Amino acid sequence: MIETEFDIAQATIRTRVNGEVRQQAPLTDMIHSVPAIVAYASAAFTLLPGDVIMTGTPAGVGPFVSGDAVEVEISGIGTLRNSVRDALPTA
Repeated sequence: MIETEFDIAQATIRTRVNGEVRQQAPLTDMIHSVPAIVAYASAAFTLLPGDVIMTGTPAGVGPFVSGDAVEVEISGIGTLRNSVRDALPTA
């Protein structure tokens, strides 16, 4: 799904670790605009449904430990939730 009526000027990004807000900032603070990032990425490869473009985050989240729950919310879009786990051993 592509959100076509998203108002970036009003949106914020918020990161919570175990329910505690660790980061919060307006998307307008980004160094590069969302349209510029999407244009740059799509010039290099085809974007498909479900693709995620990682852009970095505001300062302040700190380290995670195994078992932590991390949520990244963009107002007007939704929340991505993940659990932290230790890395798998390499062979």
